[in-house]
Amino acid sequence: MDILRRRENNLSGMPLPRENLPLDPAADAAAVLRKRLSRARLYLVTPAAPPAGDLDDLLPRVLEAGVDMVQLREKDMEAGPLLRHCETVRRRTAEFGALFLVNDRVDVALAAGADGVHVGQDDLPVREARRQMGPVPLIGLSTHSETELLAGLRSDADYVAVGPVFATPTKAGRPSVGLDLVSFSADRATKPVFAIGGIDAANLNTVIEAGARRVCVVRSIALSGDPATSARDISRALRAASPALNL
Repeated sequence: MDILRRRENNLSGMPLPRENLPLDPAADAAAVLRKRLSRARLYLVTPAAPPAGDLDDLLPRVLEAGVDMVQLREKDMEAGPLLRHCETVRRRTAEFGALFLVNDRVDVALAAGADGVHVGQDDLPVREARRQMGPVPLIGLSTHSETELLAGLRSDADYVAVGPVFATPTKAGRPSVGLDLVSFSADRATKPVFAIGGIDAANLNTVIEAGARRVCVVRSIALSGDPATSARDISRALRAASPALNL
């Protein structure tokens, strides 16, 4: 029933059929976010000052090139400075229709109007993050083993990341999980799963062959001499691997 007919029913005093009742605004907003998440392929995790350039300049280039999600990751930055950087990311991602998440900090994510927060195994538990954030924002969870992955898929998290697939200085001291966990996750995914850790254009095909259809990257874009080309190459490969997700 279109809006005009709905108004006519209201004016005539006729009750609206249950299936035509307006959606709860929170439920509607949550559904929109999760639909956008389901279509996301390329997820950039970036510090506030990436070597590839100032965020205000870098983000438009890589978002136009195919980045679907951006996570601002600054574990040791105070809330005030972090919030100022969030304002830049929020503005730029909104311009391109991309999702924006904050690493760890539920308080900052809420203050910045971010689309969600990403937590690790040793951070705020997903259940508590959901209690604090409510039903609408997205929550992502890092996993590093089959046990953690399965628990993450059963949790209130909206997506999980598996890795590090390859050794990376971004996660110094954490051993790589290899491609087997990627394959394990692909066979059991009940929600979006992003492979992360040392992934770049050179090894992306092996990650795709293992079953990945979504990846998180850090250095391959944030430290790239040509971040837009890197983003475009990775995005195109992911979209070619599973065109059905583009719908």
